[in-house]
Amino acid sequence: MLNMDFRENGRNYTAPEPLFHTAVAALLQGLARIPEVEVHAISCTQRPVTAPEKLASNIFYHSLLVPKLGWLRTGYQGCIRATRKKLHEIRPDIVHGQGTERDCALSALFGGFPNVVTVHGNMRQVAQVVGGRPFSFHWLAARLESFTLPRTDGVVCITSYTRAAVQALARRTWLLPNAVDAAFFDLNAARLPEQPPVILCVGTIYPLKNQNAFIKALDPLAKRLRFKLIFLGLPDRGAYGAEFLELVKARDWCEYVGQADRDRVRELFSRASILALPTLEDNCPMVVLEAMAAGVPVLASNVGGLPDLITHEKTGIFCDPQHPDSFREGVARLLENPDLARRLAENAKMEALRRFHPQTIARRHLEIYREVLREKAKV
Repeated sequence: MLNMDFRENGRNYTAPEPLFHTAVAALLQGLARIPEVEVHAISCTQRPVTAPEKLASNIFYHSLLVPKLGWLRTGYQGCIRATRKKLHEIRPDIVHGQGTERDCALSALFGGFPNVVTVHGNMRQVAQVVGGRPFSFHWLAARLESFTLPRTDGVVCITSYTRAAVQALARRTWLLPNAVDAAFFDLNAARLPEQPPVILCVGTIYPLKNQNAFIKALDPLAKRLRFKLIFLGLPDRGAYGAEFLELVKARDWCEYVGQADRDRVRELFSRASILALPTLEDNCPMVVLEAMAAGVPVLASNVGGLPDLITHEKTGIFCDPQHPDSFREGVARLLENPDLARRLAENAKMEALRRFHPQTIARRHLEIYREVLREKAKV
């Protein structure tokens, strides 16, 4: 399992444990409950980090040190070589690259073993939406994704949106949503929503996530209803982030708490009345799955992979990010109709238990791995 260690992304090299994408961490949680499987989680970092030998009784961890030159500017050649060397020591049956955003998919492809790739962020679509300029991160990531997808043995698609985007390139695809940390399923009984109601908006603060338009859309509503809008996420360092901070500062009903770990997210979920996601582009945002599992009503943009996760008026409310008034109307509906909010949350939790529990998703991954190995054995 080739994963990004978010200690590298955040340059937080002193953190005592690896920090994985929440979907990857939940999948590993499910695999840890299947003792007949041996898993090796591998990540690359530019500086030494603490690397525990095991994350669970059947899950080993390997942190590989790769100098800066071996990253994006060289097409992740350093990461590919270091990972390939480690894989030839382990001799795995199959390699799973988690995400096309950085080195993981490429390293899986060039590892020399049967491999599959999960697309978490559709980098080609993201590059189009943000207008990725030539040789920018998004521009390069989109091209590396286009190179990888036709060459891997198969692509795990976490939504139909991804499957439609990659099917013409990939040899084979599977539709399988992300897993959700089991701790979120235990939150429902302990939830005590606050008064005035808390609306959570979780995600990196940058144009794609559309927070600034969301704030402005709620201005008229804040004049007649009491609520607190709380934002979590890393801020954009450019003009958008500066505008966001000014918008929040000027409104006593807005609060920005910065980046938060999953424990903090769970704590906020325990007292939130709504999760809002006004994004312009998204595939399978974990915060939506986690809110569903926790029993928090969801209001989200009807874009990308979100229709795979939410059924409008049954497990959540959809809005149009190109028409911010629809967000104001959706928030008003949920705040003024508690019976609707409760029904949506109950339906969503049942759906999350059926589709996103870590043991369910882990077992399905094993079926995919075995399918690939059977096909390889025929060749």
